[in-house]
Amino acid sequence: MPTVSTAVPVRTNYGAIAIVGALFFIFGFVTWLNGPLIAFAKLAFNVNDTLAFLIPSAFYLSYFFLALPSSAILRKTGMKQGMALGLFVMAVGAFVFGQYTTGRVYAGAVTGVFIIGAGLAILQTASNPYISILGPLEGAAQRIAVMGICNKLAGMAAPFVIGTLVMHGMGDLTAQVAGADAAGKEQLLNEFAARVHDPYMALAGLLALLAVGIFFSPLPELRAEDVNSETESTSRKSSIFQYPHVWLGALCIFMYVGAEVMAGDAIGTYGAGFGLLPDQTKFFTSFTLFGMLLGYVVGLLVIPRFVSQSHYLALSSLLGVALTIAAYATAGMASVACVAALGFANAMMWPAIFPLAIQGLGRFTERGSALLIMGISGGAVIPQLFVHLKETLHFQLVFALLMVPCYLYILYFGTRGHNVGRR
Repeated sequence: MPTVSTAVPVRTNYGAIAIVGALFFIFGFVTWLNGPLIAFAKLAFNVNDTLAFLIPSAFYLSYFFLALPSSAILRKTGMKQGMALGLFVMAVGAFVFGQYTTGRVYAGAVTGVFIIGAGLAILQTASNPYISILGPLEGAAQRIAVMGICNKLAGMAAPFVIGTLVMHGMGDLTAQVAGADAAGKEQLLNEFAARVHDPYMALAGLLALLAVGIFFSPLPELRAEDVNSETESTSRKSSIFQYPHVWLGALCIFMYVGAEVMAGDAIGTYGAGFGLLPDQTKFFTSFTLFGMLLGYVVGLLVIPRFVSQSHYLALSSLLGVALTIAAYATAGMASVACVAALGFANAMMWPAIFPLAIQGLGRFTERGSALLIMGISGGAVIPQLFVHLKETLHFQLVFALLMVPCYLYILYFGTRGHNVGRR
């Protein structure tokens, strides 16, 4: 029977964990800007819901297209230099988004979002397995939970920062635009769109500086095959296709990220379905992220001390089903609160799914991680299904019909799927 290698550093490298934690803070801030930017795009570019949702769609689809190329890049650069490269690509994307948004060129703005996502694809393909193998895999969920706390603290801050710097007074501006003539409308929208320029130029500069900092940082290089191998079975396997649990894990990531984006980025659109105003809905993403932050703290305390990461994943998915049904059965702010509470249910899913899915991959760890990162494209597909289907069906019903199957599949992976093909 194969045994799992536990060849890990004798002492915990707290310096490395702190540096990667800072990277996850950046992930969170940039990723969770997408929710408020949906409402921003609707007004600044005068587009409907379907086109506004191209913002998160372009962002998450970039993971699908760039994850495998990212793994090839990382095999040449190593994880540390790959993280620096990812930050630099994100800086380019932030610059492109700021420039094209200021000029109100929507295709260019969406391209900028795609480039930011491409940089994050490189960064996440490197950093997630890196933090997973920085110690024993059975404790990986704890380390990723710490990363998640950094991520969600930034994510909670992002809507307030963008709301304060860019989206303040949207309700009054919407009324002014509605009552203005063509020339006045264009002037108002041009001025509104231009608010993005300085914050995104500053973000681009910060990301470029961080890229240089990571490149010269003391982060150690880790070889996945040295710390994540099953001695007998890995040596006999010659292809990633011989590890069915990682493919099931990629589908699980697809379902999870779709559910996470629905509860986080789409919550503003969900609340608008009840007639709530933009000045209220622009902060809803922060409520979901607060729930996720609480979930990370609980997960950090109980995994693996009291419950395994696979069992906690199963419990989280059952809570997701219950809260989705509660959201469907209620209305107004009560229903929105149930959606925000999904943040708590979702919190420990990524920290549990990722290490379970890459366990025992050995020299295939980077490639398997890339497959999991491709699964992030669920954040593009499932919200797009929501925004299209709600045109013909009630939005609460559509939300439930999409979310419940996602959580049921996550339940399957947590109970059985992660062991398929493994002895």
